[in-house]
Amino acid sequence: MNTRLPDAIKLVASLPMAIIVLAPGQRIASVNQVAEQFFGQSSRRLVGKPLDEVLRFEEQRLAERIADAETPLSARESDVVVVGQGARRLDVGVAPVVDEPGWQVLTLHDSTAAETMGEAPSGPDNLVLRAPEILAHEIKNPLAGIRGAAQLLARKLGDADKALTTLIADEVDRIAKLIDEMQTLSRRTTTPLAACNLHESVRRGTAVLSAGGGTRIEEEFDPSLPPVMGNADGLVQVVINLVSNAREASRDVAYPRVIVRTRFASGLQLHTTADGRPLRLPIELRVSDNGPGIDPAMRDHIFEPFVTTKKTGQGLGLALVRKLVRDMNGRITYEREEADRDGTAGWTHFRVHLPLADETSKKRKGTAA
Repeated sequence: MNTRLPDAIKLVASLPMAIIVLAPGQRIASVNQVAEQFFGQSSRRLVGKPLDEVLRFEEQRLAERIADAETPLSARESDVVVVGQGARRLDVGVAPVVDEPGWQVLTLHDSTAAETMGEAPSGPDNLVLRAPEILAHEIKNPLAGIRGAAQLLARKLGDADKALTTLIADEVDRIAKLIDEMQTLSRRTTTPLAACNLHESVRRGTAVLSAGGGTRIEEEFDPSLPPVMGNADGLVQVVINLVSNAREASRDVAYPRVIVRTRFASGLQLHTTADGRPLRLPIELRVSDNGPGIDPAMRDHIFEPFVTTKKTGQGLGLALVRKLVRDMNGRITYEREEADRDGTAGWTHFRVHLPLADETSKKRKGTAA
């Protein structure tokens, strides 16, 4: 069996999206075949040109973010002018190249063209990330080979050089985890739901995080809450993601605080049942922190995949949280409570609303709530 790993150029050439490698100064250093077809120009004509000679971004803020060679970014349905072709609406992604200052990888995908070919629309409420379903197997197999080769190489190196092989193995693990998260987002089937003790799931999640130290997690629980209809493991993951984000958001303030609260919030209804009857979501799980909050320009997009304000983040955490919550017929919202005039610190709140277990059972039986 041939176990030789294809080189990086062949792997990039196989991807079904336009990929442009940018050298420092945003000059085109390489393109794949899809990019050649996208621009209608050969690699020989494109290489060496400044990016703005072939592609211009209508939104100034987006252009500035892409010009920042140290920050990853993903923007959906952005207005772009392709020189010689006119205006297009594209999904745009850019990421810095690891250990290569100034170098970037830019990806372009025409989502509107995909829709005309019969693919699912790419709106945030009907999002299906199809690429992981197609590429996961082809990418994960080479990754396993890279990790194995790094482990074998480590046995022949001295201690001074083993740090490099450890770095390779760690990066392979990180990429594999990223693919797993993307596959979870793309999965159309949902996990089975059952009556859950919300507080048990919350404490499992906070126990995982507390074991590693960090900001103390404060609890404000209503012990009288009845069971919710959900998935216990999914709730644990929701708590881990939200509390981890809250800790990171507040770590630079003088007195960081993270509070997890549960309560009964009457009045919230959601029309999701097959017979059109309203389903109430009266149980609220709230994760709050006293950090500076999210950039107002990003707040409407924080639950979309690959949208992040972190230089090292992939922007999948909150998208995964929203999918898990919606799979439980719940909803999640973001709220910013700004600082008071008296100097009281502002607060960021993520609220998860869930249905009652007994009420969901009644809906399934077709009885009135």
